[in-house]
Amino acid sequence: MPAFIHHIATETPDFIYSNEFTRERMKNWVSEPRAKRLIDMIYERTGIETRYSACDDFMKEDGGLFHTLPDGTMNSPTTGQRNALYAKASRELAVKLAHKALAESPHFAKSDITHVVFASCTGFSNPGPDYHIIRDVGLNENVERYTIGFMGCYAAFPALRMAAQFCEANPQAVVLVMCLELCSLHLQVSGKPESIVANALFADGAAAAIVSAREPAHDRPYYRMNGFHSALVPSSEAHMAWDIGDHGFNMVLSAYVPDLIGSNIREILGGILDKRGLTPADIDEWAVHPGGRAILDQIEEQLSLPPAELEMSRSVLRDYGNMSSPTVLFVLKGFLEEAESERAMTCAIAFGPGLTVETAVLERCGAAIPTTQKAQPAALTEFVA
Repeated sequence: MPAFIHHIATETPDFIYSNEFTRERMKNWVSEPRAKRLIDMIYERTGIETRYSACDDFMKEDGGLFHTLPDGTMNSPTTGQRNALYAKASRELAVKLAHKALAESPHFAKSDITHVVFASCTGFSNPGPDYHIIRDVGLNENVERYTIGFMGCYAAFPALRMAAQFCEANPQAVVLVMCLELCSLHLQVSGKPESIVANALFADGAAAAIVSAREPAHDRPYYRMNGFHSALVPSSEAHMAWDIGDHGFNMVLSAYVPDLIGSNIREILGGILDKRGLTPADIDEWAVHPGGRAILDQIEEQLSLPPAELEMSRSVLRDYGNMSSPTVLFVLKGFLEEAESERAMTCAIAFGPGLTVETAVLERCGAAIPTTQKAQPAALTEFVA
C-alpha cells in the first residue's frame, strides 16, 4: 500500500535579513583585511538575497544573544545560551507550523494525527517541540512521537521514510512530519574560510508534511512516495562534519564538497533510478536541496540538466538560504504550488555530513492548482545595512 505526502506547509521566524546586511555585519566583526576580503567574496557568490533568523539582535549594537563588544568584536555566547533560545524559539515555530499545516489540510483533523516525527539538528530540549506540538496544538495525547536528531541537511528523507513505513504497516496512520532548524544560533566569527562559508549559507526555517496511506483528494496536487535510497560518498567523511563546541556547534564545510558530490552523483542516482526502471531522462522535476550555489552548479553539469530544471532550488536558496533539513521540503512545496500538469516524476536529493546523500523518487499527482489560487510572495520588510 503506497503512502502519500498530502500537503507540505512551511514557516519561517519573524526576522528577515538581506545578504548585504549580513555581509556588512560580519565584516564589522572581524579586523583582519584578509578576512574582510574573504567575506566579501564568499557572500557575493552565495546566490542568496534574503534569509530568516530567530535572532532579532543582529540589528543591535548591544544586548541580545549576539552583540558588539566595546572593541568592535562580536560577543560569543555559550552553547547553553544558544540552546536556551533554541528551546524557546523552536517551540513557538513548531506549534505555529503545526497549526498552519492542519488548517491548510481540510481533509485531516487534529484527531486524525497518530504519529509525530520531528527532525532537527540545531538544538536540544526535553520536553521538546514534538511534545509541545501535541500539547499546544491539542492533538490526542496518545500520539506516538519520534525525534530524529543531528542528521543535518538530509534529515527530511529519513523522517519521510519513517512516516511511509508507519503508513504502509497501518493504513489508518496519519503522520505529521516536521523539520525545523535554527542554524543562525550557531554563528561563529572567524577568518577561516569554512566558517565564513557556513555563516554565509545557513539560515532558519521549518517545514511540515502530512503523510498517510489514505486515498488523496485529487482536486489538489500531492506526492506518491515510490522509494528512497541512501548512499555515502567515498573518502569524504572529513569534508562535512558537525560537532558540539563550547560556543555553539562547530561546522566543518570543505570547499571540495561540491566537487565530491558532482563526481559521484550519477552513480548514486543510479542506485535508486535503476531499481525502478528509470533514467535521469525520465525525471520531470528535480527537487535538489540547495546546499549552496556551487552544489547546484555541479548537479546541473554532471546530470546535463538545462538551467531551468534547477530553478526551483535556486529560488529557494535565493529567498531563504540553506535552512538545513527543511530546505528540500520548501523545494517540493514549490513544485506543488507551481504544478501545471496532473502528473510528474520527481527526484528529490539532499546532502549532509558524512558525506551522506539521500534520494527519493516521488510521483506528483492530482489536479494542478489554478493560477488564480496560487500563493503569491508576501511583501517582505528587509533589514538593510
